[in-house]
Amino acid sequence: MSSSEPAAGPFQPISNQYYKTMRQYQALLDRITPFVLYRWLGTAGLLCLFLLRIVFAQGWYIVCYAHAIYLLNLLLAFLQPRFDPSLQEDLLADEIEGGGEEMGSLPSARDDEFRPFVRRLPEWQFWLSSTRATLVALFCTFSEAFDVPVYWPILVMYFFVLFILTMRRQIQHMIKYKYIPFDLGRKARYGGHK
Repeated sequence: MSSSEPAAGPFQPISNQYYKTMRQYQALLDRITPFVLYRWLGTAGLLCLFLLRIVFAQGWYIVCYAHAIYLLNLLLAFLQPRFDPSLQEDLLADEIEGGGEEMGSLPSARDDEFRPFVRRLPEWQFWLSSTRATLVALFCTFSEAFDVPVYWPILVMYFFVLFILTMRRQIQHMIKYKYIPFDLGRKARYGGHK
């Protein structure tokens, strides 16, 4: 037996089945990657199913609240740039205060150079994480252990206050640093005759 071969043991068939299932799962994800609209429609349908389960069962409000907070967190990461301009300004200010050389007459990265918007959380990861979270939340509604009695209007009100405050802060950040996380308008074509 060579050192590169895995050791055969009592769990070898389970391990083989696990890796086979993971390869099939990855192949499924690879096949559905280009269908952005259909992926999001499927996730929206799954989310509607989850919300219908919550409304008709009249329970699992903590699960619904935790799921909403997680989706809000994902949305904020989707809207934020990977390289935060406020942090770059702080680093530049610290460098100048520390005696570092200024940029001189070269164009600064903040003013003159084109930098495309790169998200902190790519669309694919946003979709995959939100779909997985919705599935986990839906399966949690089938266990009585997660049905904690709470006064749900307080949770709804607190979520909306949290949503409004965080989105207001995010929009102010977008206005201050002049970036838009979406492609709006017509795309320019270069080199074409149309």
